[in-house]
Amino acid sequence: MDRVKVIIGDITKVQVNAIVNAANERMLGGGGVDGAIHRAAGYHLLEACRRFPEVRPGVRCPTGTARITPGYNLPASHVIHAVGPIWRGGDHGEDEALAKCYQAIFKLAGEHELQSVALPAISCGVYRFPPERAARIAIREVLALLEQYPSVTQVVLVAFDEAMGQVMRAALESQSA
Repeated sequence: MDRVKVIIGDITKVQVNAIVNAANERMLGGGGVDGAIHRAAGYHLLEACRRFPEVRPGVRCPTGTARITPGYNLPASHVIHAVGPIWRGGDHGEDEALAKCYQAIFKLAGEHELQSVALPAISCGVYRFPPERAARIAIREVLALLEQYPSVTQVVLVAFDEAMGQVMRAALESQSA
């Protein structure tokens, strides 16, 4: 599909309207993609995240939901912070929570009339979601959500390494055929 592509690289350098941060529920930065985005965006991003009220102690963005902030020092004008599920064996609603995460991302993209979005491999790092399974869910949701949100004209799936890039490309090819 022309509206979806896979690249290998640094999500903080992708020229799109919004990049997606694989955030944690606290929204206060962290490791992996989250830490890289916070470092590249600058301290204003942390300040913006702190302005979101806690919905329960220590939680600004529950699993399966998303919040949007400006991009500050990033090439992207916005950051969509989305919290994917921690893998606990697959019998604790992880697939549904990951799907909801993508739905929340696209809802915000649509509401803010964003045309292009870059997505990392949500939950595939420290949250240990099996990459092939996560990629199938991501591609399935992205393709369905592009129909629902026609204002989003480009989705860039950003893999952190070649192995994840191959997993994402294989999932895209199998569901686009």
